[in-house]
Amino acid sequence: MMVHAWSGYKAHAWGMNEVRPVSKKGHSSGIFGSGPMGASIIDATDTLFVMGLDDQYQEARDWIALHFDFQPKGDVSVFETNIRFVGGLLSAYALTGDKMFRLKAEDVARKLLPAFNTPFGIPKSLLNIKTSATKNYNWASAGSSILSEIGTLQLEFDYLSHVSGDPIFSQKVKAINEHLYSQRPSSGLYPNYINPTTGKWGVQHVSVGALGDSFYEYLLKGWLLHGKSSSRQREWYDKSAQAMRDKMVQQKEGLTYVAEMKSNRLMHKMDHLACFSGGMFALGGHSGAHGDSEAANRAFLQLGAEITATCRQAYTRTATRIGPEAFHFESGAVASALRSNEKVYLLRPEVIESYFVLWRLTHEQKYRDWGWEAAQAIEQHCRKEGGYSGLRDVTNVNSAADDVQQSFFLAETLKYLYLLFSEDDLLPLDSWVFNTEAHPLPVIEDSGAAAASG
Repeated sequence: MMVHAWSGYKAHAWGMNEVRPVSKKGHSSGIFGSGPMGASIIDATDTLFVMGLDDQYQEARDWIALHFDFQPKGDVSVFETNIRFVGGLLSAYALTGDKMFRLKAEDVARKLLPAFNTPFGIPKSLLNIKTSATKNYNWASAGSSILSEIGTLQLEFDYLSHVSGDPIFSQKVKAINEHLYSQRPSSGLYPNYINPTTGKWGVQHVSVGALGDSFYEYLLKGWLLHGKSSSRQREWYDKSAQAMRDKMVQQKEGLTYVAEMKSNRLMHKMDHLACFSGGMFALGGHSGAHGDSEAANRAFLQLGAEITATCRQAYTRTATRIGPEAFHFESGAVASALRSNEKVYLLRPEVIESYFVLWRLTHEQKYRDWGWEAAQAIEQHCRKEGGYSGLRDVTNVNSAADDVQQSFFLAETLKYLYLLFSEDDLLPLDSWVFNTEAHPLPVIEDSGAAAASG
């Protein structure tokens, strides 16, 4: 699958951000600004290396060394640039020791720093690299910054400071974390929006799916990256996880799911994005994130398993056996989409990610079986001559293709599938931490960097 995805991209969109596998031409989302930045190459490099695809890895390495110069035109997403470009390059450096990758990552990260020039150091969402102008999305609670974006920097920036020797990156993360910690709600649940000028929370919308997801993920993984050395960060994650369990986790017809909350009212809907939380809760429980209570840690491992089983049901209940972008537990729906725009599949990885994590933690065969089911369904319905395409309607076996091979399909979906069927000593979870784009970074044993991020 990876060879086919890479070959289609190379043949039809080399150097572009992504490929359109049906029309066989380049594609670029607005998150990358304008201009070819080779997003698929950088997102795929560590996957190619991990899979032992030496020729393809060398193609990627050579293109990055000779042609990658991060000078996009227009506005780029600070969040997406960090997790895909900075994260991808740092992971390639960590895996190979090739200094070129580190220097490229540092160059990109430095170009993102103007986004942090706000009163509390909370970065804005969009940055023009050429002019250093920044802004937030108009739709984001009166121009607020987004929780999942500002909370998804610690792994990349702390590791970059660690390997470069320049503390500026970890200092930026520390400023964000200090402010968020000072503004932490007593409920343990964090609104999805925060005003970067006033430092105050926006609309009271809480989600472990879109807009909130990776903030909680990085609370846990930031603690793990630093060898579990920050008791404050562990307790921070623990309180948030408990709050989600107590106030947002629901059950219907034997299925456990994480609802959203708006103004203290539950919305019985789950995003495909939120399916990562099965792996997160399980990893936290396995890692002792809930303190010395063996029962509490075991309960979160079980919660992760239950959520992951629910996400599988969202897959098996469609005609294609591929899960939708969002699914409901209301209006007669049980783990199924209600609206047409929720029936799409964008080649997302979160369900397979949780299968991988649960397999590594439990070695229960069902997770490999479920992963193989998903792989077969993707192969049957998403494979096109020029790569793999998302679907416009997973409830229709004859669904039209969306004609985009997302770069994260190569970074995440296919990597997690491969690792699901690999031995545990390939990127063991006690030695490597995966960023939210599935780029693995090694645990930092030096506690000095941990102190820098609280």
